Amino acid sequence: MTSFQSTLGEEPGIAEELAESQRAISIAEFFEKNKHMLGFDSGARGLVTAVKEAVDNSLDATEEAGILPDIYVEIQEEGDYYKLIVEDNGPGLTKASLPKVFGKLLYGSRFHAREQARGQQGIGISAAVLYSQLTSGKPAKITSRTQGSSEAQYFELIVDTDENEPEISVEETTSWDRPHGTRIELEMEANMRARSQLHDYIKHTAVVNPHARLELREPQAHFKFERATDQLPEETEEIRPHPHGVELGTVMKMLAATDSHTVSGFVQEEFTRVGKKTADSIVDAFRDRHDGREMTWTTPQTTSDLEDAVSRATANKGPDATAAFAASVADAVVDRERIAHHVLCELVERAAESVADEYDTTFGDTVQEHAVEAVWHEVAAVGGEDEDTDGEREESRTVSDLYALADEATSTRKDDETIHAFASRLVGRFTDEDDVRHRLTRGRLREHVDRAADLTEEYDGATFGDTARENVTEVIWTVMATVPDDPPLVRELVDDRDASSDLVDAMRETDIMAPPTRCLSPISADLIETGLRKEFDADFYAAASRNAEVHGGDPFVVEAGIAYGGEVEAEGGVDVLRFANRVPLVYQRGACATTDVVKSIGWRNYGLDQPGGSGLPNGPAVIMVHVASTNVPFTSESKDAVANVPEIEDEIELAIREAARDLKSYLNKRRSMEKRRKKQNVLGKILPEMARKVAEVTDRPDPDIDDAVARIMNNVLVERRLGENGDATSVELVVENNSSTNESLEVTDIVTAEPSNLPEDASVVEMDGEWFVSWEPEVKSGEEAVLEYELGGDASFDLDVKGVEAEKLTVSS
Repeated sequence: MTSFQSTLGEEPGIAEELAESQRAISIAEFFEKNKHMLGFDSGARGLVTAVKEAVDNSLDATEEAGILPDIYVEIQEEGDYYKLIVEDNGPGLTKASLPKVFGKLLYGSRFHAREQARGQQGIGISAAVLYSQLTSGKPAKITSRTQGSSEAQYFELIVDTDENEPEISVEETTSWDRPHGTRIELEMEANMRARSQLHDYIKHTAVVNPHARLELREPQAHFKFERATDQLPEETEEIRPHPHGVELGTVMKMLAATDSHTVSGFVQEEFTRVGKKTADSIVDAFRDRHDGREMTWTTPQTTSDLEDAVSRATANKGPDATAAFAASVADAVVDRERIAHHVLCELVERAAESVADEYDTTFGDTVQEHAVEAVWHEVAAVGGEDEDTDGEREESRTVSDLYALADEATSTRKDDETIHAFASRLVGRFTDEDDVRHRLTRGRLREHVDRAADLTEEYDGATFGDTARENVTEVIWTVMATVPDDPPLVRELVDDRDASSDLVDAMRETDIMAPPTRCLSPISADLIETGLRKEFDADFYAAASRNAEVHGGDPFVVEAGIAYGGEVEAEGGVDVLRFANRVPLVYQRGACATTDVVKSIGWRNYGLDQPGGSGLPNGPAVIMVHVASTNVPFTSESKDAVANVPEIEDEIELAIREAARDLKSYLNKRRSMEKRRKKQNVLGKILPEMARKVAEVTDRPDPDIDDAVARIMNNVLVERRLGENGDATSVELVVENNSSTNESLEVTDIVTAEPSNLPEDASVVEMDGEWFVSWEPEVKSGEEAVLEYELGGDASFDLDVKGVEAEKLTVSS
C-alpha cells in the first residue's frame, strides 16, 4: 500500500495548503482550551481555584501597600450558577491598569521581579475571569477605589481570547462605602462538592497569614477568622539573579542588553553577590575554559646552561651587558620551582629593563623573544630523551616531570616502566600542539591523557582506567597556570555561543556566596505557632524555621510546624498542611514533595504510630510545611504541588525533624507523667488505709500522709503551717524539693486578712478584700525554702502553685 508520505511529491501545492492553515494563537486562546492546566478542570475545583486566585491577589495587594488585610468572600447560588464575590481593603487599582489586571493573561508586575510573592505570572485572576465567561457567558464585575479618590471605578469586562485583551462592556464611576479596595463578582458554572477544600483553604490561609482578617459566607456556612497579630510580613527587596542559577540563553540575552564592556564589569553589575574579588575569580575560571592554561615545567637546578643559551641568543649588546642579562634571566628562572611560558616572558622583560638601566643598552622585543625561545627550549623541550655530553642518552626533563605527576596520581600497582612509557607518550602529545606555549584547555588535556593511556594499554599491556585518567588530568591541570590574557569584551561574546557557554560554566564553577535573603519573607517560627494556636485547639505546638538555602540560584526558606492532641482529629492519618509563599496547596497532595518527605520520615522515633514503618503517621496531629522562595518549583501551572527538588526536600525533612524533636520530648514527658499519675493514684489509695490502720493500732490521730507521698514520689512538696505569735497568726509556706532537678516555682497564697512582716522576696496585692501574697523561690534538689509572714487575725486561705507539673507536685494546705 502506498504511504501518504510517498505521495507528497505527487501533490503539487500541498506544502502551501498546510502553510495556509497554520496560524499563531494567543495565550488566552490556549488556556481557553486547556483551562484544566490552571486548576479549572471541574465545577467543584473551579470554584475553589477562583476563590484562591482572588484571595491571593488581595493578600499581595494589601501587604505591598502596608495594609493589614481585611478580606471578605461570599458565594451565592444564582439558579444554575454560583456567584463569587471577593472584597478587600487594598490600595485599589487605577482606571488604566484595572482592565488589564483582570482581562489580560500574563499581565502583572512580578514576573521579572526576583522576590517572594504569591503570584508571579499574572495568570491567576484573569484565568478566573476567563473560566467565568466560558461557563456562564457573563462578564466579570469589578469595583475599585484608590486611596483618596472620591469615587470608585466600575467595570464589566471579559477576556478577548483571540487578542488576549480585555473587552469592556461597562465603564463608569460609582459610589462605594469602602475608602479604598477592590471588589470582584464572578458568575460561573460550579458546585459545592469541594466545600471541605474551600473551608480548608480559607482556614489554612488564616494559619499562615495570622495578620489577616478573613470572612467566608457561603449558602450553608459562615466563618470569621480574626487576625492574631498586627505584624505585617517583612517587606521584601528585589535582588539580581545569582550566577549559579542562570542558563546559557539567559546570559546571552543579558550580554546583549548590558551597558558593561568587560566581563568583570558585566558579572559585577548584572548579578548579586559578585564583587571585585569574586569577579576576578570568575574571569580566571573563564580564561581557563576559553583560553586554556599553560603548562608549567620544573626549572633547571643550575644557571649555567640557561646563561649560555641566553648569551648565544643575544647579539650586538656587548659582552658585559649580555652576560648581565643572561645571568639575570637565569637567576630568575632557577629561583622558581615551576615556570609557564607567559611567566618566562615577564621575567625576561623585567631582566631586560633592569640591565638596560645599568648598562645603558636597550634589549628590545626581538632580543627578548630570542631569549625566551632559548630558555624555553632548555626548560620545556619536549621529547623522549636528550643526549648528554658523553654521548649517552638521558631522559628529558619534561618526561621526568610528567612521570612524577602521573606516578603521584596513579595507584602503586602500576610499575615504573608503565608510568615512564605513559609519560613519554604524553610528552609527545605536547609536540603535536602548534602552540609552543603548551597552552591547553582541560578538555584538550584530557584528550591527550586518553590518547597516551590508550597507546600504553595497546603496546605495553597496562590498564589505565577512567579513574586513573581523571586523576592524572586533575594533577596536571592543577600545576598548569591561568594565562593573563585579557578576556574577550562583552560585545565579542554576544554572538559567540561557545565563549558564552564558557562564561556560564565559569560562574557555576566559582565559589560564590549564597543569594541574600532580603527578597524573602518567611513566616517565622513564632508566628507559625501563633497561627496554629489560633486555628487548632491542641495540647502541644512546635515550630521551626530553617536558614535560607539555594536552588537553581533562587534562595528559599523552609518552615515547619506541628500541633498535637487536644481537639485535633485523632482518627486516621495526620493532617498535612502544605504551603508555598503563604498560599495553601489544596490539591494534588500525592504529587507534592512535602507529602513525599512526610511519608519518608520514621515517625515512630518521634512517638507517632506509623503502620508498616512508612507512609503518613496516625494520630491527633497537624503537620504544616511552608516553602518560601523567589521561584517555587511547582509541578504544573495550577501551582498545587511542589516539585521533587532534592535541595528543597532535604530542607523540608530537616525542618520537620526539628519540630518533631520537640514533639518527641513532649510525648516522652507526657508518658512519664502518666506513669507518675498512676503510681500516685495507687499510693493515694494504699497510704490512707495504712495510715488509718496505724492510727488504730497506736491509738493516735490519723497522720498527715502528704509528706510521705511527696518523698516516695520525689515530688515538690508545698506546705502551709500555721502558728500563734501573740495576737497574730504566723504563717509558714514551706517548699521542699524532693525531685532530682532544681525547680523554680510561682507560689501565690490568697488570704482574706491583710498580711504583714513579709520578706523582701515576696510581694502582696489587695483586690476585692483579698490579699495575694506572691513568692517565686528557686529551690535546689534536696533542699527547701521557707516564706514567713503574719496575719492580724483569723483568715481563710487558698494556695496556688505554678511552675511544676501537677504530677510532680504535692500541695498540703
